[in-house]
Amino acid sequence: MTDTELPPLDKDGYLINLQDWSPEVATELAAREKITLDERHWEIITLIQKFYHEFELSPASRPLVRYVQQHLGAEKGRSIYLMQLFAPHPALLVSKIAGLPRPANCF
Repeated sequence: MTDTELPPLDKDGYLINLQDWSPEVATELAAREKITLDERHWEIITLIQKFYHEFELSPASRPLVRYVQQHLGAEKGRSIYLMQLFAPHPALLVSKIAGLPRPANCF
């Protein structure tokens, strides 16, 4: 996938139309952030999409950490774990890669 193949993005690199998301789009968005997705990333991406469908919003940092902890356990539900996967701003980057809107409480 090249830049010209990506669906329309807003000025911050988030999908304009959420239905344009696909695993291929996610892989390209991650590559733009210098992230190579593996199973650990996909686990968090899938979980944040579940959060979005449940609450109809993208989680900010604290709700993200808490939701991961509740669903994947204490070891993965830590800021440091998420930072290792989606540095430097886990809530922002995982939302972008998952095809979700920018979290409202993140700058």
